Amino acid sequence: NWSGSLIVASLTGAFGSSFLYGYNLSVVNAPAGYIKKFYNETWERRYGFSVDEGTLTLLWSITVSIFAIGGLVGAIIVTPIVKFFGRKCTLVLNNVFAVAAALLMSLSLLAGSFEMLILGRIIMGIDAGISLSALPMYLSEISPKEIRGSLGQVTAIFICIGVFTGQVLGLPEIFGQESRWPFLFGAIIVPSLIQAVILPFLPESPRYLLLEKHDTSKAEKAFQRFLGKDDVSHEIEEVLAESRVQRNTKLVSILQLLRTRAVRWQIVTVVVTMGCYQLCGLNAIWYYTNNIFSESGINHETIPYVTLSTGAVETLAAVFSGLVIERLGRRPLLIGGFGLMTVFFAVLTVSLTLQNSVHWLPYLSIFCILAIIASFCIGPGGIPFVLTGEFFQQSQRPAAFMIAGTVNWLSNFAVGLLFPFIQAGLQTYCFLVFAGICFAGATYLFFVLPETKNKTFHEISQAFAKRNKVTLEMQEMKHYPGERKSSEEQESNFTSSVDNGETKKGIV
Repeated sequence: NWSGSLIVASLTGAFGSSFLYGYNLSVVNAPAGYIKKFYNETWERRYGFSVDEGTLTLLWSITVSIFAIGGLVGAIIVTPIVKFFGRKCTLVLNNVFAVAAALLMSLSLLAGSFEMLILGRIIMGIDAGISLSALPMYLSEISPKEIRGSLGQVTAIFICIGVFTGQVLGLPEIFGQESRWPFLFGAIIVPSLIQAVILPFLPESPRYLLLEKHDTSKAEKAFQRFLGKDDVSHEIEEVLAESRVQRNTKLVSILQLLRTRAVRWQIVTVVVTMGCYQLCGLNAIWYYTNNIFSESGINHETIPYVTLSTGAVETLAAVFSGLVIERLGRRPLLIGGFGLMTVFFAVLTVSLTLQNSVHWLPYLSIFCILAIIASFCIGPGGIPFVLTGEFFQQSQRPAAFMIAGTVNWLSNFAVGLLFPFIQAGLQTYCFLVFAGICFAGATYLFFVLPETKNKTFHEISQAFAKRNKVTLEMQEMKHYPGERKSSEEQESNFTSSVDNGETKKGIV
């Protein structure tokens, strides 16, 4: 099932998209001291006096958190972009944001303008907000249902690889020096250019071509490239069956989607999983890591190298999840991941509270950090993106990803804004807050989430139909009653296209 085009599309798309998201999460950590010094020197050159500590902290906080604001903007504008340009072209055009951001950030030191660095961060956030919606959408629509989960996990794997790469390039021997830190941001251009060069030679999403552009010939060719076979009549008929049930392929707005009773629990589940994805405390773990390593007696100069273990564990766990997701399914990995995080957060709270009285407890804290990271990447780290692509029909998917992206980025911003206050108020007990969120997420998913492994999009909708207390047929009768075509008319139109030679005989 893994054709060459499918592999190239997934790797290239992820390298220029989710990899950059992960990279920009970690790239600001290593040069933080040098960047603050640059801010202070720029301020003193302009105004004749050094910036006060409070203003410097505010500027640095804005530099880090503005990435999430840009991500929110990208998540909001992605729906009209993927509708007009398509999934693949959106990913290609999105590289304009990445290249512009890389140039602004890498040249900020030379230009003596910290505003360029901040502006570059927000533009890079827009790139991430668009790519984290467009990429899972593209991957879910080009992959056979048998490997849809594994292909979807490519997003999570490359996020982890991006985080690890940012840690490696930030080492003192590479770019983690005062004169070299702009190169950390200039490196963003490399994945962007690779994606911009390779992706145009690959097909657009066949589901997008067939259901939204009504181009049967190109859809058939795209299926043949991605599936690596000539006879794709079964796949086209499967997509058309979804279209006949849906009765209409016009894209729905967010408001229309929220009013659609047949997807009510799908929306709630996406909001819960995306909220827990950001609020589960992994960002807090990254914030606390250096302190815990320092408390365990590790030399300060050695900590950056020890921190690499967190990125390595994250990457290995994400790869493991991608290998087993089609065997174990989404449900056990997601629930198990949140459940294990709950346990290890509780143990971490105990070890941090008592580590000054027991000499070996700091090492238990290190183990808990690695275990929390691994638990997150096994399930919660990538499956929420997979589920968002699986829960909704073609016309609903862009609006659903906009909702998911909005929740994702707002939660990301909330963690960055509130965690310092939570940590100051609760000290080591702050991790109990995250344990509670993980436990609540695991409990909800245990009772609500159906298994979506190896199921068509229509079968997944049927799995939710009983909980939504409406049959799919009833819902479709209410869906655009004045505009939808009858199934007989759709079949007649498609049969005409077959007769005109746009696709092979015998598909219908």
